[in-house]
Amino acid sequence: MDISCGAHHNIRYSVTMLQFILKRIWHTGFVVIGISVISFFFIHLSGDPVMLMLPGDATDQEIEELRVQLGFNDPLHVQYLRFAAKAIKGDFGDSLYYNIPVFELITERLPASLELAFAAMLFALVFAVPIGILSAVKRGSFLDMSSMLGALVGLSMPHFWLGIMMMLLFSVHLGWLPTSGRGTMAHLIMPAISLGLSLMAMFARLTRSVMLEVLSLDYIRTARAKGLKEQVVIAKHALKNALIPLVTVAGMQFGFLIGGTVIIETVFAWPGLGRLVVQAIFSRDYPLVQGIVFIFSIIFVGMNLLVDILYVYLDPQITYSEEK
Repeated sequence: MDISCGAHHNIRYSVTMLQFILKRIWHTGFVVIGISVISFFFIHLSGDPVMLMLPGDATDQEIEELRVQLGFNDPLHVQYLRFAAKAIKGDFGDSLYYNIPVFELITERLPASLELAFAAMLFALVFAVPIGILSAVKRGSFLDMSSMLGALVGLSMPHFWLGIMMMLLFSVHLGWLPTSGRGTMAHLIMPAISLGLSLMAMFARLTRSVMLEVLSLDYIRTARAKGLKEQVVIAKHALKNALIPLVTVAGMQFGFLIGGTVIIETVFAWPGLGRLVVQAIFSRDYPLVQGIVFIFSIIFVGMNLLVDILYVYLDPQITYSEEK
């Protein structure tokens, strides 16, 4: 009887979890569509790219012929539907500035942005989580105060200033690391640290705050009263609950990292999508901007979807509350 009840409970939980995930995927699709619509119409309000593509002495007839050739004379909703139909197939058209397929440009630059974002996130989490846990466990100690002071400094320090200072020290004066470019692990160290330091400070403060709250709960006191070692109480009981808000913030920040590395990519001449989208905006390269924004939106909402799925495993009660 107990076995059948347990099996029924597991099946019900699996179905509920699947419904939760499918609902999130459905919402994600609508968000991507909404972002693509808004970005498409706002991009077309920025100006006429035809005037940038032709010389200053071009005639009205030449301007009109190019506008018709590119489809810019069609109504905006027709242009969007044409863009959406091709985007689903991975065809974002040709770049007006580079004269090559947009998808080719994106696939060429996207790995660099992903590499930098992953490295910065890894650097932040590897150092932030232990620092936050130790600060919570040793609350009020010198370690706690010094780590939180360091976190405050890290949050206040601009990315570009830190990048330039690191470049002057480790590249110009010491000659240990290359100043710019991409290719080896040495090229990645300074951009990743410059981008990840503020994240590390944020995650450390968040981990400390959540751990302090969790460590004051009744079930933690019960675990200690049972005679469990402090390391087991922290690692097995407290940390799992503390990870839920950390996963939320980390997922959101990773989405921002992909599209927010423009300054660091510029300082270190990192060939990612951040620099590419800025160049595309200034040259009014509509297809390229639309393609990059579309990819950014997919990555961002994809990370949020992954966070929602991780919630299910970190806190199974979420699926039941969603069902209710």
